[in-house]
Amino acid sequence: MPSDKSVSAAPVFQFTNCWILKNHKLQREDLWVRDGQILNPEKLFFDEKRPADVRLDCKGSIIAPGFIDVQINGGFGVDFSVATDNVAAGISLVSQKILSHGVTSFCPTLVSSPSSVYHKVLPQICVKNGGPNGAGVLGVHLEGPFISKEKRGAHPEQCLRTFEKEAFQDLLATYGSLEGVCIVTLAPELKESGKVIQELTKRGIRVSLGHSMANLSQAEEAVRQGATFITHLFNAMLPFHHRDPGIVGLLTSDQIPPAQQVFYGMISDGIHTNPAALRIAHRAHPKGLVLVTDAIAGMGLAPGRHTLGQQVVEMDGLNSYIAGTKILSGSTARMDTCVRHFKDATGCSVETALEAASLHPAQLLGIEDRKGTLDYDSDADFLLLDDSLHVRATYIAGQQVWRHNAFVL
Repeated sequence: MPSDKSVSAAPVFQFTNCWILKNHKLQREDLWVRDGQILNPEKLFFDEKRPADVRLDCKGSIIAPGFIDVQINGGFGVDFSVATDNVAAGISLVSQKILSHGVTSFCPTLVSSPSSVYHKVLPQICVKNGGPNGAGVLGVHLEGPFISKEKRGAHPEQCLRTFEKEAFQDLLATYGSLEGVCIVTLAPELKESGKVIQELTKRGIRVSLGHSMANLSQAEEAVRQGATFITHLFNAMLPFHHRDPGIVGLLTSDQIPPAQQVFYGMISDGIHTNPAALRIAHRAHPKGLVLVTDAIAGMGLAPGRHTLGQQVVEMDGLNSYIAGTKILSGSTARMDTCVRHFKDATGCSVETALEAASLHPAQLLGIEDRKGTLDYDSDADFLLLDDSLHVRATYIAGQQVWRHNAFVL
């Protein structure tokens, strides 16, 4: 038996009467948690001869890893791309509200903005663990401004930039700092982008290809330079063509380096991507699919006028457009809604739908050793869901941080 110093005195929680998503399958097992981590019950029994301190009946719930949203522009009246003196308050509000959506970690996303906005906003966003006050912040996703004018979508043309000779220095001058940044979306056809991709990758920042006119060979070259993600597949890129499938062709390319995997974001809100397109992408490359909300400030609010960075957005039901146009501008969808729609549209398994919002984004960010799974010693960020994948309760570090009123544990 180990010495007392190596044994935690913290209480052990045993979640019973549940189905756990483990090793890509729902398994009828109990979940054991201590000190904010998933516990191996065999070690507990054989090394410590100790039972659980608290047993919780989950009433047949599915237990899955917490959802991770790597592209969310705001919500509940908060726009992450607006320069204020108290950005942290907006981050905190959104992080608290999305707990009911099953999101336990996220990447606040900034759309193409003037350099002054980045210089004011980025220093105010800190990477932090989640807890009772909200989901954890994994780092910032900078979507633009180094993107294609032709495929800018809802990004304001006057904010777009290209790389000059000192490409990476141009990027640093634009953003001010890369501290706390985990993803940068850029268009790989821009001159000098290869150097920028290499420099970002060296710093552990994921490079995503998006808002781009790139052909397949340009996209493949970007992947060889280190790019690993595609921002909202099908949206704001060249449409698939049989002679040159463009960025979409990366899903089945035979030019991806052996040790590298390409992930791609999908906005599964029933608006941005036709169900048939969802099915095509999923069947072509199921292990790379990452569900994202691309949610804007209007998420959680009534229809009306809101902002997306420098633009005014009109919300009409579930649709959001740049005011006065029919240009889609982000979504108002919740992550749990995206998961359910993805399952229904593709006919995939429950396990596949849940992993697209948990395991896959964790793998994209290289944090699957602690997030996105229920493996032993990983962070105890998890959800209790009913059979139709509605969230019953949300846990971060083993602590209940949200619960549906109708569900009593």
